[in-house]
Amino acid sequence: MKRAIFSLFATSMLVGMAAPAMAEPGGCLKYGAAGAVAGHVAHQHAVAGAVGGCAVGMYQRHKYRKSIAEKAALWDKEHPVESKQNGSGWWQKNNSAAAKAQKAQWYDAEHANGDAQAAH
Repeated sequence: MKRAIFSLFATSMLVGMAAPAMAEPGGCLKYGAAGAVAGHVAHQHAVAGAVGGCAVGMYQRHKYRKSIAEKAALWDKEHPVESKQNGSGWWQKNNSAAAKAQKAQWYDAEHANGDAQAAH
């Protein structure tokens, strides 16, 4: 009975993490916790599951942040800023995470189908 309840709880946790409206992947803690639960359910392999989950979480977050930076660079390339506009090219010089996320969002809005060449 205890195993069935724990399996149901683990399944609900994994389904809850698969929400499509996720802003940024969970990283080491979230994926590590899910891996630990899955490893525990798989006959006392919680540590191995946590290590594997942490590695997957770090990879997913790295992949996400890299795609954001690439989209921001493409947006900068398509929208050159003159030195007299917007405070001497503030968007071009600012490399903060918030600025990159904003530029990536604008890039996605301009290229809804994902094809950069067809839009321009």
